[in-house]
Amino acid sequence: MLTITLEPHGAQPLYEQLYRGIRHKIEQGALAAGERLPSKRALAAHLKVSVVTVEGAYGQLLAEGYLRSEPKRGFFVQPFEAQSAPAAIPARPSAAASVKEKSIQYDFTTNAVDTARFPFSTWARLMREVLTQEDSGLLAASHPQGVEELRQAIVRYLGDFRGIQAEPEQIVVGAGSEYLTGLLTQLLGREGGYAVEDPGYRKPARILANNGAQVLPIPLDAQGLRVDLLKRSRARVAHVTPSHHFPLGMVMPVTRRRALLSWAGQSEDRYIIEDDYDSEFRFSGRPIPALQSLDTGERVVYLNTFAKSLAPSLRISYMVLPPHLLARYRQELQFYSSTVPSFEQYTLARFMERGHFERHIARMRTLYKGIRDSLLFAAREEGITSRGTFSGAEAGLHLLLQMNNGMTEPELVRRAAEAGVGVYPLSSYYLAPGARSALPTLVMGYARMRGEDMAPAFSLLRKAWALDRP
Repeated sequence: MLTITLEPHGAQPLYEQLYRGIRHKIEQGALAAGERLPSKRALAAHLKVSVVTVEGAYGQLLAEGYLRSEPKRGFFVQPFEAQSAPAAIPARPSAAASVKEKSIQYDFTTNAVDTARFPFSTWARLMREVLTQEDSGLLAASHPQGVEELRQAIVRYLGDFRGIQAEPEQIVVGAGSEYLTGLLTQLLGREGGYAVEDPGYRKPARILANNGAQVLPIPLDAQGLRVDLLKRSRARVAHVTPSHHFPLGMVMPVTRRRALLSWAGQSEDRYIIEDDYDSEFRFSGRPIPALQSLDTGERVVYLNTFAKSLAPSLRISYMVLPPHLLARYRQELQFYSSTVPSFEQYTLARFMERGHFERHIARMRTLYKGIRDSLLFAAREEGITSRGTFSGAEAGLHLLLQMNNGMTEPELVRRAAEAGVGVYPLSSYYLAPGARSALPTLVMGYARMRGEDMAPAFSLLRKAWALDRP
């Protein structure tokens, strides 16, 4: 029988002590993959604790991917791969930058993912396999658009999970979305304006501007980018995130998507850049097909990256070019060499072909959902929701928290930072001068946080923001 030493009068709740104890045994290999755990009632009787305590511990382990539940069979240990410690990830510069970074104990940055769960042993095994089997081919120059094996794997993934029907020759692999966005500026031309979502992710706007394009911020409503305002602008290209807007979190409905496609179809030199960043992490409802899957006029260029789904240091992104743009690309830009080493491309191709990518996404989706649920629970318990409202919980790796406690956005950020908690103002994502939300709103990423950190983090926020605990 599983035995964990518990301290009934300890500082941590019993369920958390039990959760930590079981997690430690799994990580140390004392509980092997596939091993069946005692039933909740049996373990509760053995440890002389309540069934609720065991339910809480098992529930957290399920959410974080340490266990799996099989109907009528029980709880089983999931395979766990030993990892190296991930490198520290710097926080996003913000209104909290005046507070020394070392003073931030709990950081709700959006510039991070949980790399501790990256399947290093699987990746290393595939790397060794590639070195052995590809041999001297790794030293030869690869195809400018990327190795064929990876482009084939991407096409299969897009067909299965994003509703996109494409051919491998339409795929262009590059070292990051920044590089590919720069290529697109050359391919689509700098003439006319490039519409971007306002508020939105600022980096694409900066890249477009640095490549000589005129950037036109277009406001949003509850359905996404306002096509009525887009029509009044001189924009020729629109950069959008229809499957999950950053940072507001809305999903563009099909009526707005068709309106956007209709706008693009009114002129042969109009295009849409669909940035599908962050689309893998949807926690409720059916997956949202890509905008490109509705495009019958070759108006949409699809853009995505593996930085969020795997690791930021894996600088592999890709775009899907419509056939007529592919012909133009080959004529005008194919002299550019591939910017991603063949070694990494072959490794990623095998990682995808053998189902490791899909399994990793499924594990991370479960993990992040558990962390999100812990965040929302802790916020309610600490009374944050008495004066604040969360939105954007259905997808992505961040939430918006709109506060109505009499403090301004900068004051909320400053007080949180002084208390050791990093939160970030929505106003920093607006491009148009003076634009901001009606109420102070904070962007709170949770990918680098742990579920157990949420209660102390929100306790600090409650005190910093002078809120009453329920």
